[in-house]
Amino acid sequence: MTRLLPLVAALLWQPLYAQNAKKAEPESPIKIAARAERKDATYRQGEKVVFQLRVTDQGKPAAGVVEWTIVKDGLPTEQKGVTELRDGKAVAVGSLDEPGFIQVRAVYRAGPKAKAAPVVGLGGAAIDPTSIKPSLPVPDDFDAFWGSMKQKLAAVPVEPSIRPVKAPTAGVESFDVTATALGQPISAYMAKPVGAKPRSLPIILTVHGAGVNDSSLGGSASWAARGFLAMDMNAHGLPNGKPRQYYADLYAGPMKGYRYENRNDREKGYFTGMMLRLVRAIDVLTAQPEWDGKHVVVSGASQGGYQAIAAAGIDGRVTFFAAGVPAGCDHSGMLANRIAGWPKIVPVLDGKPDMKVVEAARYVDCVNFAARTKAKGAYFTVGFIDTTCPPTSIYAAYNQLPIPKQIYDDIPSGHSHSQAARDGMTQAVLRHVGR
Repeated sequence: MTRLLPLVAALLWQPLYAQNAKKAEPESPIKIAARAERKDATYRQGEKVVFQLRVTDQGKPAAGVVEWTIVKDGLPTEQKGVTELRDGKAVAVGSLDEPGFIQVRAVYRAGPKAKAAPVVGLGGAAIDPTSIKPSLPVPDDFDAFWGSMKQKLAAVPVEPSIRPVKAPTAGVESFDVTATALGQPISAYMAKPVGAKPRSLPIILTVHGAGVNDSSLGGSASWAARGFLAMDMNAHGLPNGKPRQYYADLYAGPMKGYRYENRNDREKGYFTGMMLRLVRAIDVLTAQPEWDGKHVVVSGASQGGYQAIAAAGIDGRVTFFAAGVPAGCDHSGMLANRIAGWPKIVPVLDGKPDMKVVEAARYVDCVNFAARTKAKGAYFTVGFIDTTCPPTSIYAAYNQLPIPKQIYDDIPSGHSHSQAARDGMTQAVLRHVGR
């Protein structure tokens, strides 16, 4: 079974990032590798961090210089230098006097006055990461707000439509599912093993990264083939099975800036509706006779990780969640001189954040959802050179979890999933349900 996990993981997590793929650019012959000297890339406050830099040109050690700077999750510091390469190698040194993350950004030059190569090498290091705190505390009325929003949702009849569709996997039944919610409905593909008995299947709800797309028929079927009552839900309540251009036109047009919609209103903000759709999806899943009555897993990466944490924070039925490089963490990070994670919904003008948006964003912040979860466990991944969902923001949320938890430090990765990270999420889910 272990040999199958990489392939299975690739199938299960594929929908989370495919919608954000960009056209590949010609590959440069210059390669810059940057890595902290310590294997775990973890240091104490004020401790010297040594980054090993290696530059190659067409696979051979490059001659010239490397210009490097140390940044704090993207914010500039005074630490920088220009170092001559020896056998293609150099070092950069930095430090940080507070819990957080630093990265080295290295640029190659063939000589001191030569034009910089259009290649940047990134390396990251953690500084007392388990001591990172949220930039703001949980609002006093956080629980009351979400309680009231769930009451409004409960007043809307579920009215699910569960329509059979052709399954892409043998031994699996698949369904196109919609159900009413507040505002947009839920829209998803659900799957289960053929002939599943009542109260025999754990639930898994998989959710999507940023972008506009339909649900994944293959993603839900892959989990069903492993013995789950599975649902893969698109984030926006959009109909499934439309041509790709349909979703592309929405993303290029009316939904281009969906993340900013009503961002100064905690009730009407886009992510409030998105999170309530998670609750409604769990309503539908837990009403199925095949649910074992014990396990409800929510899993996703990036914006999907955001949703996984939120679901666990507002819905007590969630027993486990897996959040890969999660978005939505520490929206008010700028108040602590940090960069907030995607969706970066708080505008900053002349160095000052819009405080009305800051206040509304606190109610859809993973640092607060994490603090409220009653799940039995959680699994996170974090990229040390992630510039979309900065690692400091992710640890700010992770450290708030009051439950058994595990985080995979994906040291050389940015906003992506290494195979080890994918496997870790898959295995954590399987362990939770005893598979």
